[in-house]
Amino acid sequence: FVAASGARLMEIQSSDALLAVMLHTYAKEVCSEAIVFRDGVTTTLAANGAVLQPLTSDEEVRASIQERQGGPEFLLQVDGTAAGKGGILFHYNSPYGDVYMEIEEPFRRRGFGAYLAQELKRHAYDIGSIPAARCNLDNRPSRKTLQKAGFIPYAHILNGAIPAP
Repeated sequence: FVAASGARLMEIQSSDALLAVMLHTYAKEVCSEAIVFRDGVTTTLAANGAVLQPLTSDEEVRASIQERQGGPEFLLQVDGTAAGKGGILFHYNSPYGDVYMEIEEPFRRRGFGAYLAQELKRHAYDIGSIPAARCNLDNRPSRKTLQKAGFIPYAHILNGAIPAP
């Protein structure tokens, strides 16, 4: 198969046991690209004056779910100022939605990121999706934010090089 396909790289999610065994059997230079999170705890973090505003219409969200592309986007405002943004991406298997968020520098370390992630999780469930998230291994603030919002580490996205046959 490797000779016929010409494949030289392999990427898997470590929660899939068969793919993990195949990666570690056939690939070299295996490394983790990202940590994958699943929902583990329902949180009730306070908004602390933040207001979440949807930027995507219900019709656009339904189309995104159907096409498995894009998804709802939200603006987080604090005292009328844009403090962050985030959304849910439907770019892989149904019913999962990948939560993402970004908080502007002046608003970081004040709980707004965790509040935004919590509300994105809630919205994902409201529209029939199961929230997931991922972040870079080295992004400790993002990992802590996701965990504060009730996400728990679940797997890794692993990459490896397949030697020529």
